Amino acid sequence: MSKSRGLVRSLGTVSFFTFLSRILGLLRDMAFAQVFGSGLVADAFFVAFRIPNLLRKLFAEGSLTVAFVPVFSDYLVNRGEERAFGLARTVLSLLIVILSFVTLVGILLSPWIVTITAYGFKVSPEKFQLTVLLTRVMFPYILLISVVAFYMGLLNSFGHFGAPAAAPVFLNVMMIISIYWISPLFKEPIIGVAIGVLLGGVLQVLLQVPFSLSCGFIFRPNFGLREEGLKQIVLLILPTLFGSAVYQLNQVIGTVLASFLKEGSVSWLYYADRLVQFPLGIFGVAMGTVSLPSLAVYASKGDMESYRRVLNQAMRILIFISVPSTVGLCVLAEPIVRLFFQRGRFAEYDTLETSRALWSYGVGLLAFSQIRVLVSAFFALRDSKTPVYVASLALVLNFAIGVLLMGPLRHMGLALALSIASTVQALCLIFILSKKVEKFSISQFKAPFLKSLVASIIMGVILYSISTPFFGTNDSSFYLLVKVFSLVLMGIVVYVITARILKVEELRFLRLRP
Repeated sequence: MSKSRGLVRSLGTVSFFTFLSRILGLLRDMAFAQVFGSGLVADAFFVAFRIPNLLRKLFAEGSLTVAFVPVFSDYLVNRGEERAFGLARTVLSLLIVILSFVTLVGILLSPWIVTITAYGFKVSPEKFQLTVLLTRVMFPYILLISVVAFYMGLLNSFGHFGAPAAAPVFLNVMMIISIYWISPLFKEPIIGVAIGVLLGGVLQVLLQVPFSLSCGFIFRPNFGLREEGLKQIVLLILPTLFGSAVYQLNQVIGTVLASFLKEGSVSWLYYADRLVQFPLGIFGVAMGTVSLPSLAVYASKGDMESYRRVLNQAMRILIFISVPSTVGLCVLAEPIVRLFFQRGRFAEYDTLETSRALWSYGVGLLAFSQIRVLVSAFFALRDSKTPVYVASLALVLNFAIGVLLMGPLRHMGLALALSIASTVQALCLIFILSKKVEKFSISQFKAPFLKSLVASIIMGVILYSISTPFFGTNDSSFYLLVKVFSLVLMGIVVYVITARILKVEELRFLRLRP
């Protein structure tokens, strides 16, 4: 119980800052939608921003963090702090050198990169050239955010989760500032937003430094290439460059396919994804972040009973939170999209199309969140191959289903394809992990899932019956906010009460009942 509550406390810290970041992120997207809408300029920016964002997942959070934390934690436990800091200095030094080179190459090869990631833009030279320009401006962001990801792994290993989780707040604030105050200074206003991304990356790095100093880490260039731990990290990173970032790679596939669809499709998928990222970031990504250090430490000590307990509790908490979030997003999709985005150049038609994408992304929310924890569980065991194999299957499946569904369902089919492929990926990871960890099996989650599903369906029926006559097309932003917030609060109350009646165990760990 104490270990589970410690996990929940850490989750609370990360979730709080992630919640703040997601709120600011939604405000950022609201501002962007108001100023730039969902047309040519918006499509170009979202594709350009996704490219360095994908590389951030590949080189940083998707590989460096999950490979660095288990090895660094092992050093702290078995070799002492000084050896661990020496390893960290080597990793950061090499990271800066390698990603500076990657950034330079990316800037030079931007036309080819955009051709690969959004081939459909070639039919519009104006859109293609703008996307290339924005890609070049924002490419250095990968270096900045990768340094932040390194510090995240370092600080998380010491049990400090606040500063890394708060870093995205600075990016969102700077982007909002750039939308309203920097972009008007340029002949092509969207360039000002791209510059805001870089400034936000600089602020994110600066935030981490004081906290790393308080942990005793002082950066000095160090190229100890013979360090044993460095070899272990490299062996973990190489396969994870693909495996752990499959969600982002799948979205790139969606972007490529969406570039062949009606103009605005890329933007509708982006806005819907942003709304799904809200609960996913607060709970799914946060749980993956806080569980990895604990799982790595227990695996290093050989304490598989504690490893299993932490993993089991993390998965059950995600079920308890993600299932009602899915139902809530589907029931309230249209008013939520209208609340956050429908203003300025973002019209009623954009709201309807974005809502359809949100329904399709929403059904995969549980899988999206659990994959984060499951991949961390494999890396804690120093198994980086299995997630790669499963990710490869999911990638092929997503492409095949996307091609099959994009004709009849358009962009909605692409979002649904990602949800289906991710669900298959999560189930495969659970099944394989059950063969590696004693007393861990998918049957453990059957009862929690069914209870959460029943409580969520009851909540959804009540919300739907109320929301149908509740919302009007002419509601002001204020009344729409009050109505959405009221229904969300009502949904939470109904779900918790129903869960208590069904005696859902996770309520104890979340302290929602005595």
